[in-house]
Amino acid sequence: MGVEGCTKCIKYLLFFFNFIFWLTGGVILGVALWLRHDPKISTLLGLEYDGNHAPSTFYISVHILIAVGAVMMVVGFLGCYGAIQESQCLLGTFFACLVILFACEVAAGIWGYMNRDTVTKEMKIFYDNAYDSAINSNMQEKNNAAAVVLKAFHETLSCCGKGTGTNLLTQLTDITGITSICPSNTFTSCHDRINELFHDKIYLIGIAALVVAVIMIFEMIFSMVLCCGIRNSPVY
Repeated sequence: MGVEGCTKCIKYLLFFFNFIFWLTGGVILGVALWLRHDPKISTLLGLEYDGNHAPSTFYISVHILIAVGAVMMVVGFLGCYGAIQESQCLLGTFFACLVILFACEVAAGIWGYMNRDTVTKEMKIFYDNAYDSAINSNMQEKNNAAAVVLKAFHETLSCCGKGTGTNLLTQLTDITGITSICPSNTFTSCHDRINELFHDKIYLIGIAALVVAVIMIFEMIFSMVLCCGIRNSPVY
């Protein structure tokens, strides 16, 4: 069947936005896989001591992103094919998928905004507990599990201590030989490094979600208009 004039223009606009949507899904999938296998993050989130594991909230978010990216690529392909074939069935299915995805994204966005500082707070608490445990027991046992975790934090992030005071204290105990857990000449607190590592990446995810939401709104409008145009076409 053929469509003419404005409807034909909308057909190609829908195809264009679907192609961008498909590419965006690929980018999100790629970024999510990069975050999942980032060396620093993998090292820190794989740490544990005395039965205490690093928080997994960040990985849960990343796994959701991987699923979203894969679904977006499938839905984007469905939309492209439906637009080219001018199929009401495919376009209707595509529109329904978009509505479901958009609802899920809004819900995820609200949850993400309300818990935007959860990942960094959990990592700081995990670090603080390891730090306190290592410092309190290090005089008796230099190779205790907490000290190993602490040293991994310090070497991975090039940091030392919870703040300026603990930084100087740990540097002093390292110099006197009581402990050996901080890199030499490192004066940046690990709380600051944790903020830099996770906080910036969370905002990157938020920006990507906003861009996807805008594209989805345009796609829903164009797919609905194109469906109406095909239905009202005299050839149809």
